[in-house]
Formats: sequence, C-alpha cells, structure tokens
Amino acid sequence: MSIATVIAEPTSRDIRHNWTREEVEALFALPFNDLLFEAQSLHRKYFDPNKVQVSTLLSIKTGACPEDCAYCPQSTRYDTGLEVEKLMEVQKVLEQARAAKAAGSTRFCMGAAWRSPKQRDMPHVVAMVKGVRELGLETCMTLGMLTEGQAAELAEAGLDYYNHNLDTSPEYYGDIITTRTYQDRLDTLDHVRDSGMKICSGGIVGMGEQQGDRAGMLQQLANLSQHPESVPINMLVRVEGTPLEAEDDLDSFEFIRVIAVARIMMPASHVRLSAGREEMNEQMHALAYFAGANSIFYGEKLLTTPNPRANSDMALFGKLGINTEELALEQPPEDPSPQFYDAARA
Repeated sequence: MSIATVIAEPTSRDIRHNWTREEVEALFALPFNDLLFEAQSLHRKYFDPNKVQVSTLLSIKTGACPEDCAYCPQSTRYDTGLEVEKLMEVQKVLEQARAAKAAGSTRFCMGAAWRSPKQRDMPHVVAMVKGVRELGLETCMTLGMLTEGQAAELAEAGLDYYNHNLDTSPEYYGDIITTRTYQDRLDTLDHVRDSGMKICSGGIVGMGEQQGDRAGMLQQLANLSQHPESVPINMLVRVEGTPLEAEDDLDSFEFIRVIAVARIMMPASHVRLSAGREEMNEQMHALAYFAGANSIFYGEKLLTTPNPRANSDMALFGKLGINTEELALEQPPEDPSPQFYDAARA
C-alpha cells in the first residue's frame, strides 16, 4: 500500500481525529524508508527538526502504590527491592528543580506513586507547582487518577501539563492492569482537558503486546478530541520482581516505527523518548529523532529506573547538530510553519 493510499489527504489537513485501525496498521506496514520519509516530512512542517525539548522527571513519592501495573516496580504487590519514600518536602523538590534548570531543562515533571492523590496531599503538591513555576520552569505532574475538582485545583495553581498514560491498547490493557479501567484513564484525561491544562499521554511498548495493540494505542491517542500536547513513548524497562521481568526484547526497528507512526498521526505534538533509553545506543537515538521524536527526559534516573547521563545526551546532540528547545510552544500550530524546510515538497 502506498503512502498516498494510507494518508488520503496529506496536504489539506494533517491533524485528524478519525483514524481507523486499518489505516494505522497500514502505516505500520509501510516500507521502513517510506514511513520515515513521511514522518520526517511532517516533522519539518510543524517543528524545527534540529531542536529537542528537554524535561526532568523527579519522583516526589516513591513506591507503595496499590495498583497492579505489571511493568511497575513501584507496585506494592511486587517484591522489587524498591525503597519506599514518603512525599518529599516542598523545599527539597524546589532544590531539585533549580538543579534541573541549571542543567538545561525547561520543564520539571513530578511523579508520585499513587492510585490518586488524597485531599490531604493536595496543599503540598499545589505548593510544589507554584514554587517550580516561580523558578521559570514549565510544570508537569503525574499523580494517578484525578477527580474533576482535583484537576481544577491543579490548573488553578498553574500546572501546565498533567501526565496520564493510556499504556497500551484497550484490547491488551487487561493483561497489564486490572485495578483501574481504560475508561478510568480516559475520564482523567477528560478532567485534565476540561480544566484547561495540557495533556501528556502516551504508552509503553515491549510488554508482550502485538503490533495491532501498538496501533490501537496510537489510534486512541490520536482520536482524542484534541491531541495530547506531549506523547511519551516508553520502551519497557524490565525490572526483576515484576510480572514482565522476563519479557522478550522488542525489535529496535519496531520501536522506531512506533515513533514514526506517532509523528504522522499527531504531527503537532511533542513525541517524547521516555523510559528505556539507557538500552538504546547513539544510532538508535539518532534514528528516533529522524523519525520524529523531539523531546526527552534528561537526568540519570526516571522515577526509579536508570536513564542516560545528561552529558551523554549533550554529546550526542553535538554530533547530530541538535539544539535544546528553549521553551515549548504554548499552543502547537494546526497549520504548518513556513520557516521549516519541507523535504517532501523539494
């Protein structure tokens, strides 16, 4: 199937919310070079292809989560040797945020291993949001499920982004999580969007799912009424003690396909390389950037799992001629920017 057949009107409207599973699976089936060419062409229409947004992620409360997510070492159901840590003090969070800014991050993300935040915790997380914003950083939090009122409270505090991943397709979801439903996740995303905050939502690949499940996850994200402004794509980090500790490796080219298909389906969103980067070499990182990834988490740890050292990322950026994005767009444009070179039209 040709690119023209898969993408019926590529020049009239790139932003779509009506993808069918057949269309998404057809993108995955494209010859690799055709897929990357289309992804890179769209990437250049909406973003500077030589800039990457850099975020830092801090675990503000670690472990003892009651959920049973099969990939997660923070679940209280699995013996992973993780040391439980209570909610951090606000001043210690702000110290970490200052260090992240000094290292070049523009967004500071804070994650807590909760099913959902309790009301007694809200004043503390609100103070963290306000404090980090006063440092001149964008703010993001991931705290589990939110009620409508909690989303409104965080928005009022100035939280820019809320992360809540769909993780996988609706069909495979029950193999990974049983303690909350897919609809629970969609409801939280609705509360976040209705509050006026931006959405960070993606998933994890390499959990034993089929390619059709990866297509289904991207279909769900792209068919939301408004695309997530940030789409993190995680490669499973196999942690001893979790049910997925012995899962097989996902083929590297398949991971790049996921990045490229995400870029095509959500061309104005930041597509983020998230967990699993430590297992990726420089060449795979470079290919992911070419496929449309334009955001990374920066720092040596992602919540509880290892991440490449910051100087390794900077060294690779230097080799590739990539600069860090100074500030994320307030509202990603729905129409292409004329300042970027469009290889597809050359």
